[in-house]
Amino acid sequence: MNRETLDTTLGNGLRVLVVHAPGAPLAEVRLVLPYARTAPHLAGPQELLAACLGTGTTAGAAGGGTRQDIADRAGDLGAELSTVVTAESLVMAASVLRPGLPGTLALLADLLLRPAYREAELALAARRTSSSPRTPGPRQRLRRALLAHAFGAHPLLEVPAARTTPGTGDLYALHARAVVPDGAVLLVMTAEAPDTVGALVGEALGGWAGGPSGLALPPFARRTPRPGRLALPAPPGPPGSGQALLLGAGPAVPAADPGHAPLHLAQTVLGGYASSLLARRVRDRHGLAYAVSAELRGNGAGDWLEIECAGAPGTADRIAEEVTGCLRELAGDGPSPEEVDRARAYTSGFTRFALATRTEEASALAGFAAAGLPLDWLDAYRARLAEVTHAQVAEAAAQFLDPGRVVLATLDTAHPQPHLASDSDPESDRWTP
Repeated sequence: MNRETLDTTLGNGLRVLVVHAPGAPLAEVRLVLPYARTAPHLAGPQELLAACLGTGTTAGAAGGGTRQDIADRAGDLGAELSTVVTAESLVMAASVLRPGLPGTLALLADLLLRPAYREAELALAARRTSSSPRTPGPRQRLRRALLAHAFGAHPLLEVPAARTTPGTGDLYALHARAVVPDGAVLLVMTAEAPDTVGALVGEALGGWAGGPSGLALPPFARRTPRPGRLALPAPPGPPGSGQALLLGAGPAVPAADPGHAPLHLAQTVLGGYASSLLARRVRDRHGLAYAVSAELRGNGAGDWLEIECAGAPGTADRIAEEVTGCLRELAGDGPSPEEVDRARAYTSGFTRFALATRTEEASALAGFAAAGLPLDWLDAYRARLAEVTHAQVAEAAAQFLDPGRVVLATLDTAHPQPHLASDSDPESDRWTP
């Protein structure tokens, strides 16, 4: 990324990155706050704070700004504001016309430094969340069981505490703990000079204080998944309904690891695109699944290769057999040079397409920074993909796709009783949903 960039940390601990985007009519702002659910009792308050953050501020006349006042301010600035919560972050995003950037930073400062959590907004958010399903669906249950088996107990996998409605005082207390600068990252992409924008950020947010929050995911107890095979009981349903689900977890390495690019290509050959081995064999040849995929996943807890298939009831065991066969084939024989070249072309093209707009690019760069990666990581990664040899991909397949290192979990409505088995101590593998 050959752009002028400012990378500095304010005295309050906020890391500020300003990326110069010449000619851009819009400025993109992304604030990434650590926001992992580190304990079950935090689930409700964190959900409601995220829903209410941005609906009120004590700044201004007559007791501060309401949701409508904030919407009017954003509209006058030509700005769109949004808030997104991930497994480990709360992201506040803004897209604004260039002249409105100073005002948007001032508005952001009001929301962060001078929040107002009002009873009416809290009650509205509570009604909305209470109307959404709380019981985890089949895929959520299966994924939680899979990762618990693979990596052990972890806050990421704990069932949220029973839904309760916190008061506004609880939200203010959580805001004071979680919405803090120390540990947060603010990225601004704009056509303005980075030094000028950096000064604006310092003026608007230099008085923000607090942190670090401690709301970061701890690492998994195991770096690599415990292999095995488990099956969950399917939920009751009418005859002919439901499906067969398979999820798998295999070993992987972080994005910054030199071995990530070869593994990425091996994963793409396995199940990363429409012509992958899983798609050709499980879906097209045998018609066992209508959806198949393999992805590399990672967060502050760890990294893993995740395999997913969904098919008709009664097919889970056969899907598991075919997935195991695909893994064994790639681990034993390696992909062909043609398969590697197709995966390389697809992966390189997809990374470019996924960041086709400045909105997407700003979000990605903020994510890189929050994960501790350099802003030019993606450009360097594309170059690394181009350099990976067929032998390196075959070596990665042998190391990471060995079915003896993978755990497969299934849930099939045609098999209501659970079956648990593993390559290690069967008693220690027993899991109760």
